[in-house]
Amino acid sequence: MSVSVSVHEGTIEAVRARVGKRGVSGYVEAAIQRQIERDGLAELIAANEEIHGPLTDEEIRAAEEKMFGGSTEAAA
Repeated sequence: MSVSVSVHEGTIEAVRARVGKRGVSGYVEAAIQRQIERDGLAELIAANEEIHGPLTDEEIRAAEEKMFGGSTEAAA
């Protein structure tokens, strides 16, 4: 199935500069899929926060340290 969408000229020019004229559809499809994934993650986070409440700053720092190692604090 095909649909038509409106895209600002500057946006479509930026896409074409990256992928060429023939790659636009694939690029847009991939972008839409990423957005659908992000929307799904946002829904999961909202559902989790509804059940357990939002994460504390301490929980976020602990998760960042586990994921990225070491201190995640910005250098002063």
